[in-house]
Amino acid sequence: MALSAPPAVLLLAFVPALLWGFTPVIEKRALSDGGTPLQAALTVVVVDSAVYLLALALFNPDPFADLTLETVAVFAAAGAVGTAMGRLAIFAGNARVGASISSAAVSSRPLFATALAVGFLGEPLSPPTAVGIVVIVVGLAVLSVSRGGDLSGWTTRDLLVPLAAALLFAAGNVARRWGLGFGEATPLEAVAVNEFAALVALGGYVLATGRKRVAGKPPKTYLVFAASGFITAVALLSMFTALAAPEGRIAVVDPIVATAPLFTVVFSWLWLGGLERVTRGVVVGVVLVVVGAVLVTGGPALIGT
Repeated sequence: MALSAPPAVLLLAFVPALLWGFTPVIEKRALSDGGTPLQAALTVVVVDSAVYLLALALFNPDPFADLTLETVAVFAAAGAVGTAMGRLAIFAGNARVGASISSAAVSSRPLFATALAVGFLGEPLSPPTAVGIVVIVVGLAVLSVSRGGDLSGWTTRDLLVPLAAALLFAAGNVARRWGLGFGEATPLEAVAVNEFAALVALGGYVLATGRKRVAGKPPKTYLVFAASGFITAVALLSMFTALAAPEGRIAVVDPIVATAPLFTVVFSWLWLGGLERVTRGVVVGVVLVVVGAVLVTGGPALIGT
């Protein structure tokens, strides 16, 4: 049976799935210890931006020299919207509904990517995609009544926060794939522009709204968010490299990345027993969302049919 892409591309897409399945768990722990979503988002983007700039200085003596203004603008917009606003929403969702529920809701992003493509680009809606949309909606409904997630309780309205993150990430991923298609930027250059733009956007927001939600938090929370930033740097570079490959289509890469909630459920069950409840409803809802995401973005391509 033929693979949908070379093994290297599939492995590159699997790395962020595993890593982003783990980071919500440690972030939830830090958020419960006094951290805030804005502090988390800013710390993560400061760390991964520093990692990328250092990597560029070491491995690319003349970075960004071949990039046109249009290419830079695409990745900057993706960073300001899909990364800065998206991460802020995902951390807020994690704090409200818990790591397992939030991760599953965010992985519904193919639903929004498809809606954007159908509504604004006039792309057709295939039968597998339509079925996938229904499966995602059912999965989200199951999650909303699962009685799982954050032990302090949450409402269905709280689920809108990670769903907003899914919408923002979907828009960002489509823009990144478009920008990488220009053939000018290396994955490292693309992700560096993306993250620096996110840093500027979040930094500006902090300056405009005050530093109380960022400064003066427990020291260990900064360490956890910094570790998450380093992990995110590896995950993002891996995803960008997969998308930059000729075979790295969204329909191949995004469904694999969208399996992250399956890992989050396992890690939550292992390490968040005092903060979250992983019920059968949570497991069923997560599986439905992941299966729906695979169908929406071209499930047959993943199995070589």
